[in-house]
Amino acid sequence: MKISMPLRATRQRGVILLFCLIVLVILMAGSVAVVRSMHTSLATAGNLAFRRDLVNQGERAVSLVLAKFVGSGTLADATDDLPGENFKATKLDTNTQGVPNALLNDKTFATVGKASNDITDTAAQVSIRYVIDRLCSNTGPATSTGCVQSSAAPAGGTVTPTPPPAAPTATIYRLSLRVSGPRDTQVFMQSTFTKPD
Repeated sequence: MKISMPLRATRQRGVILLFCLIVLVILMAGSVAVVRSMHTSLATAGNLAFRRDLVNQGERAVSLVLAKFVGSGTLADATDDLPGENFKATKLDTNTQGVPNALLNDKTFATVGKASNDITDTAAQVSIRYVIDRLCSNTGPATSTGCVQSSAAPAGGTVTPTPPPAAPTATIYRLSLRVSGPRDTQVFMQSTFTKPD
């Protein structure tokens, strides 16, 4: 007994298979793009989390330094360089982004401060290096001509016929931090504060 195939079945040449292969290649390319996009998004989110954590860790140095300027702190009356406290009585040289060169170069830092003052947290793999500079051109007592100073405006109230007393001045200090963390992450931070003269 002989079975004959219809004429149409014998003429198929695998066109459907070719189209399926093309569709599979397109789907594979799309899935690779999605995986890459997710990988990039996860890496970006991870980097942002590291950065945010390092900024939070940097607050340790801010509170430590501010305590040195209060009451009988080691920098309460400082008018000359104190490398043992990472303090420079004159304005430090900076790069174009405003970061002091002392934080960028360990040799330059040795002239301003001591590496033993770095705040380290081995469990969190964080190291904080800081420098404090007084925004003055000369060492010694702060002057209005040689230092960047702010003045407090007199408080409001009733008008008096006599001129108000001169507003008190306060010298501006700059605290610059380099916070280093895991995966060679680094964050630079700056804060300014004043201390009444």
